[in-house]
Amino acid sequence: MNLVDKRGLGIGIGLAVLACVALPAVLSPYWIYLAISAVVSAVIMQSFGVIVGRVGIMSLCQMSFAAIGAWVVLRLNVADAPGGFFVWLVLGGLAAVPVGVAIGLPALRIRGVNLAVVTFGFAVSADIVWNANPFPGAKDLKMLDRPEPFVTDSSYFVFVVIVFTVLAVVLGMIAKTRLGLSWYELRHSERSAASHGISVARSKLAAFAISAFIAGIGGGLLAGQLSLVVPSNFAMGQSLALFAVAIMIGPHHPEGAVMGGIFGAIMPTIMDKVSLPQDFGGVLFGVGALLALRSGLSQTDLTRMRKRERGARKLIKEADEGKPDEGAESLPVPVTPRDPGDRKPCLSVTGLTVRFGEVVALDAVDLIVPEGAVVGLIGPNGAGKSTFIAAVTGFVTGYKGTVELTGKGLDKLDPSTRAKRGLRRTFQTTAIAPELTQYEYLAIGAGRRLPRTEADELLEFFGCPPGEVPVSIVDAGTRRLLDVAAAIAARPKVALLDEPAAGQSAAESLRLGARLTQVPERFGVSILLVEHDMELVQATCEQVTVLDFGHVIASGPTGEVLADPAVRAAYLGAADVPAS
Repeated sequence: MNLVDKRGLGIGIGLAVLACVALPAVLSPYWIYLAISAVVSAVIMQSFGVIVGRVGIMSLCQMSFAAIGAWVVLRLNVADAPGGFFVWLVLGGLAAVPVGVAIGLPALRIRGVNLAVVTFGFAVSADIVWNANPFPGAKDLKMLDRPEPFVTDSSYFVFVVIVFTVLAVVLGMIAKTRLGLSWYELRHSERSAASHGISVARSKLAAFAISAFIAGIGGGLLAGQLSLVVPSNFAMGQSLALFAVAIMIGPHHPEGAVMGGIFGAIMPTIMDKVSLPQDFGGVLFGVGALLALRSGLSQTDLTRMRKRERGARKLIKEADEGKPDEGAESLPVPVTPRDPGDRKPCLSVTGLTVRFGEVVALDAVDLIVPEGAVVGLIGPNGAGKSTFIAAVTGFVTGYKGTVELTGKGLDKLDPSTRAKRGLRRTFQTTAIAPELTQYEYLAIGAGRRLPRTEADELLEFFGCPPGEVPVSIVDAGTRRLLDVAAAIAARPKVALLDEPAAGQSAAESLRLGARLTQVPERFGVSILLVEHDMELVQATCEQVTVLDFGHVIASGPTGEVLADPAVRAAYLGAADVPAS
């Protein structure tokens, strides 16, 4: 995976250099000072970009992290500590990290508004502490001197632009890694992230740590600009206003962070010029944030997505023109049942029992998926099929029985660890981040750096559009296929597919069946298929287990099971479904 967007990097650095050369030459000292404030605010907005824009966590205490960075810088200045401002700035950012991790711990259990209340509570507490204890240097008026060669406002503006640019480049590189991509998936579905082997706890805490570090750097830069700071520079109300700006604009993109910084620095001046109360700016930001929350995307997200979709539609059109007639594609023939006795069990589930209070969802269910096999799990709605998958993959805890993968027990492991051990799953409802391209989603699913040729092979095999196409313009049926492709990309030992053919036509479903029968031999992945489509089950599965009210009522070769009168009565009713 290329960690650097060379074209975007070149444009960004070019604009930064232009700003450093042009603005100090044309702006008055007053506007240079405001420009410094805008860039410092943009740095702090980048911290919102990590935690709010990428992960989607409602954090209302980023200015408190900035205050920690400023306090450390000023304290080291009072103590005349070695290293100078540059070292103090980094130390201030690092000092905010453990606090950020501590604030992030509740995010492992709570989310949404409840987590926002926790972070806001920390901001209120921090306000009380700062107001009761002046910042270092305030009593004896020991000012923080800027380092050479950034003593003047013009040169200090250049320095803060350099810091912003470096942070933007590093964050851009992180965004291309598995950690950065996992943040987008966490934003949309923590369960999906865990099913791909992503540690939800580690990813969230990493986001809090990185965002706290950036905010701490921003606080140190503010101390360098003002020489002394007061508690009102980091008031909790500023965190609220910047949070609203983050929701509205999207500071996880560099241009969004810059716009947010400009709004934060220039808006008070604009309000004053037009004789409007300062609180009116907060009202505007609040309204904009509500509109962004309603659409689910920030302004920069929408702008980038529209531009990317225009190019992607051309790729889809070209791919469709070169695609062979699907009607000519040979349909699968029923699988000849094979004796599993000569193959080792890959997934073994024994006596699986799940209770929800007095309700028994699964009662002593046994199921084996042999190596290199496609095995079906069917049953009427409410039979316990999805509960079975959830329990086997670790999303339901407290069950009785054993789950073994290639002879090794998984019962004490969480979902992400089971996924890493080789047990992947899909969900009935896909929750793929629309900001991602198909290549990026496959990389998340694979859990490794996926060669472009391998990704193209998977996408072509499952009939998906070209990899550069963003998920935002992929239809629901194709998203299901992409979900299956992502599960197979990891080369797990077993993939548990929960109704992958839902929403597809009969022909599309049979084509999917033809592909699934090739998966064990082509990719080395055994499959447990949960489906309602009996034609797909017959054409794909060599063995089938039938659930009814949490009990196994039949298990064995597909043709024999579907011909069983008990199965017809419980699941197929009076329908005449031919047995293979």
